[in-house]
Amino acid sequence: MKSYSDSYKAAGVDITAGYRAVELMKKHIATTMTKGSMSDIGGFGGLFELDITGMTNPVLVSGTDGVGTKLKLAFIMDKHDTVGIDCVAMCVNDIICCGAKPLFFLDYIACGKNVPEKIADIVKGIADGCVQSGAALIGGETAEMPGFYPVDEYDLAGFSVGIVDKSKVLDNKTIKEGDVIIALPSSGVHSNGFSLVRKVFDVDNADIKTPVEELGGKSIGETLLTPTKIYVKPMCALFEEVTVKAVSHITGGGFYENIPRSIPDGFTAKIDKSAVKVLPIFELIAKVGNIPERDMFNTFNMGVGMSIVVSKEDADKALTVLKANGEDAYIIGEIIEGEESVILC
Repeated sequence: MKSYSDSYKAAGVDITAGYRAVELMKKHIATTMTKGSMSDIGGFGGLFELDITGMTNPVLVSGTDGVGTKLKLAFIMDKHDTVGIDCVAMCVNDIICCGAKPLFFLDYIACGKNVPEKIADIVKGIADGCVQSGAALIGGETAEMPGFYPVDEYDLAGFSVGIVDKSKVLDNKTIKEGDVIIALPSSGVHSNGFSLVRKVFDVDNADIKTPVEELGGKSIGETLLTPTKIYVKPMCALFEEVTVKAVSHITGGGFYENIPRSIPDGFTAKIDKSAVKVLPIFELIAKVGNIPERDMFNTFNMGVGMSIVVSKEDADKALTVLKANGEDAYIIGEIIEGEESVILC
C-alpha cells in the first residue's frame, strides 16, 4: 500500500504525484538498460555490474553538470522532453574528453510542483540522451520543493560515470607542432551562454515563437531549445581506430577557455576562423546583441561542439572514421609552438 499524508499535501508536497511520475517514467528508463544494469527504479541506490574484461588497469571517470538557464526557454516554450538530453550531454561529453566510455547516469530534478506528466517528459529526454551515449539510467531523484521553486519551474542536474583503461587515458604530452585540430559540428548553442542569450533576445518579454527567416523558418525559441549534441559513439569509434592526443568539449567560455584545457604549456592551438562553420543562430546573436567577435568566441561554441587533436599523418583517417559515424568533421587549425594557448586568426 502506498503511503499518503494529508498534512504533507497541505504543505505543498503530494507524494502520490511522485508515485505517478515514477510509473510514467519507467517505460523511458527501460530503454536505457545495458548489460551492467542491475537496479529497479525505486531502490535506495543504483547498482551497476562492472565488466573490466580486457582491461589491465581500469579507471573510473566521473562528470556532473546541469542545464543552466536554458531551462527558462523550456518554461516559456512549454517543451520539456529535450532538456534531459542536454543534461546527459553536458556530463558524458566531458567524460569522453579523457578517452572514457560512459557507463551509467543519475539525474536530479527539483521542482516547485510535481506534475507527473511534466516530470515524465523530462525523464524521457534524459533517457533519450542515455540511449544516444550508451549509458544506463540507473537512478535519480525528484524533489518537490514548494516555496523554493515557482510551481511551474524546475531545475535539472545529472551525474555520470565512465571507464577507461589507464593505458588509454588521453595523453596530451604527445602533442607536437604540426598536429591537426579537427572540429565536430555542434547542433546549436548547446547548454552554455544562455544568460547572455536571454538578455540579447529579451526572452521573458519578446516573441520567440514566431518563425525567423535567418533561422531557416524556425523560431528563436525552437532553435535555442535544440538539444546538445552527444558525441560519445563517434568518439569511441575514433578511439578504436586512431591515436587521439587531446579532446576539448567546447562549453561555457568558448574557444578561448576550453581548447587550452587540452593543450600543454609551450604549444598553441592556431585556429583558422575562416574555416569555422558558424551556425546562423550565432550570427543572429552577434547581430541583435551587437556582440564583438572576440566575445562570441569567448562565450559560445560558434558551431564547434568538440575539437580533437591528432597527428598530421592520422588526420585523413580520423576524418574518414568520424564521417563514417555520422559526423561532418573538418579541420579548423593546427598546433604550433608558442606561449599563447590559443589564437584565432
